[in-house]
Amino acid sequence: MLTALAEIVGCYLPYLWLREGKTIWLLVPAALSLALFAWLLTLHPTASGRVYAAYGGVYIFVAVLWLWVVDGVRPTTWDMLGSAVALLGMAIIMFAPRTA
Repeated sequence: MLTALAEIVGCYLPYLWLREGKTIWLLVPAALSLALFAWLLTLHPTASGRVYAAYGGVYIFVAVLWLWVVDGVRPTTWDMLGSAVALLGMAIIMFAPRTA
């Protein structure tokens, strides 16, 4: 979840600069946040493609939480169902039995 949060913050800050007219200096913490995001992805012990695929499910869940907490938009039942499906997909990818 920390990895997803780092990516969302790294993308949200430039959004504030470009769309909301906030200071360009937001790009500095945005770049640091995206660097943290990339570093955090390297800490996972499994194959990178599997990490990226599973991470997508977690990202969707965190993005819906962001919608609620930061944007102030209460997620719909469909948002929550979609997040649950994404998390189920993540669980299937990460916890499936493997021989190699």
